Amino acid sequence: MNNFIVGVKKFFTNKNTVTVVGVLLAVIILYVAYNARVRAAVNPILVPYARETINPGTQITEDMIGTMEVPPAMLTGGVLRNKNDIVDKYSQSDSVIPAGSLFYSRSVVEKEQLAASAILDYPEGYVLYNFALNMDLSYGNSMLPNNYVDIYLKAMYRDENQQNNNENKVMVGKLIENVKILSVKDGNGQPVFANMEEQRTPAMMIFAVPEDYFILLQKAKYLRSYDTTLIPVPTAESLKEEPGEVKISSNDIRDFINRVTVWTADGTATQ
Repeated sequence: MNNFIVGVKKFFTNKNTVTVVGVLLAVIILYVAYNARVRAAVNPILVPYARETINPGTQITEDMIGTMEVPPAMLTGGVLRNKNDIVDKYSQSDSVIPAGSLFYSRSVVEKEQLAASAILDYPEGYVLYNFALNMDLSYGNSMLPNNYVDIYLKAMYRDENQQNNNENKVMVGKLIENVKILSVKDGNGQPVFANMEEQRTPAMMIFAVPEDYFILLQKAKYLRSYDTTLIPVPTAESLKEEPGEVKISSNDIRDFINRVTVWTADGTATQ
């Protein structure tokens, strides 16, 4: 027994033996690692694909998606591997997804990221309104699609009930409430929040209101002799289970606007 132990010690203390064993272990490790990488690159995995041609701006439903086995080595260029990242999203406005094609992150977007998303979802009989924005009015770019705002009006006027009063007075009040934001775009018409890696400055906010509210807002915008300003104010309405409907908040302000303006046949407001 002692002779065996001595022999083992001599074997492992021999430099040549240690070198040979080290080389063999390195070869074995490299071989196992190489085969593992080959199997990982070759063994197919299930990924989603388009069962039919999906046109630009189309909502992608579950029945449009199938799965196929594809070697991982072929999954390059932002291929989406999870069906949950695709269902209920939209095909990009400038992209057709052919039948049999894999889904790519660049061609599958949220509804708000569509260039034409603002005209996809608002009630019948409503009219789109383009509200000019800047960083101040947008509260530091914190107004997001599907949030709600109230629209306030500030105007300078003279009290008609007081004689010999030449002083202008300031009127500030809420005109319309529960306005749902459909889209926020920059000066080039691109959605501000479509690409969070880019710092885009808000220039316009798009929402929809009943036609008579649209006319009222247009009248208010053109009241230049009253130095009017329309001010959007964010609310927490979107956090409610059932947000309130858009409505006039002040009949007095509405009556003031209508009293000092006329809506002409060509669709312009005059004072």
